[in-house]
Amino acid sequence: MPTAKHGKVCYIEMPAMDAQASADFYQQVFGWTIRTRGDGAIAFDDTTGEVSGAFMPKRAPMTPGLLFYIMVDSVADTVKKVEEHGGWIVQPMGSDPGEKTARFRDPGGNVVGLYQEPD
Repeated sequence: MPTAKHGKVCYIEMPAMDAQASADFYQQVFGWTIRTRGDGAIAFDDTTGEVSGAFMPKRAPMTPGLLFYIMVDSVADTVKKVEEHGGWIVQPMGSDPGEKTARFRDPGGNVVGLYQEPD
């Protein structure tokens, strides 16, 4: 059962030029569970089961727009996976002093951040 806590991200509607391509990308890079909702929309659940959402093929991405960060074990390793699966790095590691972060553009055109806990 997901945690109900004020301020927690619980649901994301993510613009996607091609909902299936975006679903494949997030499943392959981050291990998100992909499912089809009752209305036919392609939806997702993150690896914790705490955040869910759907890919919105009729909504164009905006720049600048919502920027959220996905926690990862290794930003460096994830950057490689992002590039291998059709994403583009738009802010390389080392751009945020004192933080292990990077930003990428996904196949749907959205910019998303990566965050690694300090050692």
